[in-house]
Parts: sequence; structure tokens; C-alpha cells
Amino acid sequence: MKPHLTGWGGLGVPGVERRSEDLERLTRDAVLSRGLGRAYGDAALPPPGVESVAGTSLADRILSFHPATGQLRAEAGISLRSLKEVLLPRGFFVPVTPGTQYVTRGGAVAAAVHGKNHHVAGTIGRHVSALKMRVASGDVVEVSRTEHPDLFEATLGGMGLTGHILEVDLRLDDVGSGWIRQESERVDSVDAFLDALDSAAAHWPFTVGWIDCLATGANLGRGILIKGRWAAPEDAEGRPGPRTERIGVPFLFPSWALNDLTVSAFNHAYYWKHLPRQMTGIVHPEPFFYPLDGIRNWNRIYGRRGFTQHQSILPREAGRDAVHAYVKLLASKGGSSFLCVIKDCGAEGEGLLSFPRPGTSVALDLPIRPETQDLIDTLNAFVIDVGGRVYLAKDQFTRPRDYRRMEPRLATFQEVRRRWDPAGRIRSALSNRLELDEETR
Repeated sequence: MKPHLTGWGGLGVPGVERRSEDLERLTRDAVLSRGLGRAYGDAALPPPGVESVAGTSLADRILSFHPATGQLRAEAGISLRSLKEVLLPRGFFVPVTPGTQYVTRGGAVAAAVHGKNHHVAGTIGRHVSALKMRVASGDVVEVSRTEHPDLFEATLGGMGLTGHILEVDLRLDDVGSGWIRQESERVDSVDAFLDALDSAAAHWPFTVGWIDCLATGANLGRGILIKGRWAAPEDAEGRPGPRTERIGVPFLFPSWALNDLTVSAFNHAYYWKHLPRQMTGIVHPEPFFYPLDGIRNWNRIYGRRGFTQHQSILPREAGRDAVHAYVKLLASKGGSSFLCVIKDCGAEGEGLLSFPRPGTSVALDLPIRPETQDLIDTLNAFVIDVGGRVYLAKDQFTRPRDYRRMEPRLATFQEVRRRWDPAGRIRSALSNRLELDEETR
């Protein structure tokens, strides 16, 4: 049996990951770099006919750090978890974090990750000062907003298709304490949720919501809204952040375990677990930022077929009616998703393929079934209709024609790829699926 590489959603392709502490040597002949493999679909998988990728996770050194400015230079393979372990006790944290700490700095830049504070902090790209990269020609170059700015902008959110990220220079935040002041609120409907989200965004730097996407009628879009900010040192009482024990999923669940009945029961219980209308308190940042990291191998819950996530942005100019209609569409289609996350997004990032823009992000985890492609096609048709787009770091099923219809910046991105990689050496399973590679040759 040939070795396989897999995405976090379970998609596997033949291939191996070659790892080394020396990224410059490792990437000389590689067509793709891969961090910790947390892209849900095929973004970190090699294209057909390619047997290996460059694994960056051993190149994980902090090269320099200046506490006075928060400026950090580190190798691309260092994980967010490692940075947190070293720097949070010293009062520093990354300015933007996705929903998992098991992502490398290089992977975070390639996906232009965003977090619960996008409405105030943007994507990680806003806070990156410079990148050291190996490009397709074999040259190692330093890129920034003033040096090779076209390559810099294309690399932020470029899904690793512009070259190999070797080092990342970015600014950390001085957070004051290692704890979060959190307020959560049970909300009865999608319209009330949008009101609460708008109100929270004006006062809280971190906002996110879980919604019950199977609820219908007056309960359509009900959920839990979570708000937070870094606690002041006096509020946190100087307590060091505790290390949390993680439980694990020991085996793949059977494919029948997730169905509309079991997911509906979970959603009902999760909603009413938040019995008080509002709850407040001081919480540790791990469960606040990374609730799913508390369960090792949680992706096994979806069984042997795996899962995909459909994360889309519904632009602000489409109005609240678009969000309401989308949630209604989700409820009508079912899909057995117990994880449906809604966030408020701010200004569009400078990355040429950066995902967020002003509007509402809705992320939906779906078990893979025979009807999944049709469901994704239906959701994408709605997203295209309202002028939105999907997040490539989570995608596995979007068709090439649909992605072109939702991404007007793609032509500019492809021009930069052609300029830096005229032979089309840097590519992935994702770029192959979306038929992007032939355009660069």
C-alpha cells in the first residue's frame, strides 16, 4: 500500500512528506510546502504525479524577538502553540489566531488566517512585515510591502502557490494578562443574532457565534453569541494559565453516527446548556480561542468518509436578507452539521486571494456523503448570487467555474504567479482541481 498524505477533513492522496530543519535545502526541488496539515481539503496536498511535499514543522526556531516592539522573526514551521507556550507567559500573543493552535506560521500566512477579531484586526497579513521565500527559480528572496510587493501581496492568502515561505516577520500584541474576560449570550433567532453581533462588534474585540442550522420557524438561526477581550492583570489576579488536559477520539466513528436526528439532539442540548440568558467570567484563552483543540483527533467523529467545511462570506452590501435567506437554506437542506459558526468580518485584506471582506462569515462542517457535491453546488450558487466567496483553506468541492465567478481578483493573482513561476513548478492538488496551473505555463 502506497503512503498517503491527508487533509484534516480526511481526503487522502498518494505521497510522502519530507522534513528537515533546513528549509532552504529542503525546498530546492519541492513543488509545495506543508505545515501541520490542518487545511481541511486539498490545499496542502501534492498534485497528481507528484510524490512528495516539503514538510516545514521541524524548522521551528524563533530567530529574534524585541519585547519593546513585539516584533518577532521565526522560521515558517513554528506552530502557534509553540509561540503561545513561550510568549504568552511573557504577556505576548499573536494579533490574529484561527480556531486552532496547531497551525504553522507559514501555513497561517499562506491561508491569510483570520479570527474572532477580524472586524478590528483584519487577517494575519496585516501584521506581517516581511517574508523570506524560496521562489520557483530557486532564488531565496526577502519580500515585503516595499521589496517585491507583488509577490508579497499574492503570498498573503495565496495558499502556498507563489513559493515556499521560509521565515516570517510579524508583530505580536502585548496582551497584559494570559486570561480572557468573556461574556456569552443565548439568542433566539437569526435576526436577533445579527442585532446582537452588530452591537457586540462596537464594544468587544473578539466576537463569534454558534448557530443551530437545523432549527426552523421562530427558532431559525438561534444560537450562542460569545464575546471577549484580554483581561486586565488585576482581573486575572496574576494567575498563570493552566495547562489543559485533552480528551481524544480513539477511533473513526461509524458513518451512520451523524444524522439529522443525532445532530438535532446535540444542537438542542448545546443551546439549552446555556440556561441563563447571559453568562460572564474570566476564562483561559485555550477554550476561548481553540475549543475543538481540547479534543484530540476530533475529525474522527465524521467517520471514514471524512468531512468538509463550507465557509463563505456574505458581503455587507447584500444586506441582512441574504444572511436570513442563507440560514433558511441551510435549515431546509439539513446536512447534519453540529458546527455552524457565524462571525462579523471587517475590511478586505491586502492579500490578492485573502478570504474575508466586510460582511458575515458562515462556516458549516459537513460529513461527506454521496449528496455532498450537490449541496456544495447549491450553497455556492447562493454565495455567487449575493457576491460572496468561499475560503480555500477549508474547501474541497468548489468547481473551477464557480470559483472564477466568485473571485474577480483571480486574474491578477495568476499574473503574479506567471511572473514568478513561468514554468508552473509550484502547485498543489487544490490548484490542479481549480484548473489554475495550466494558466501559469
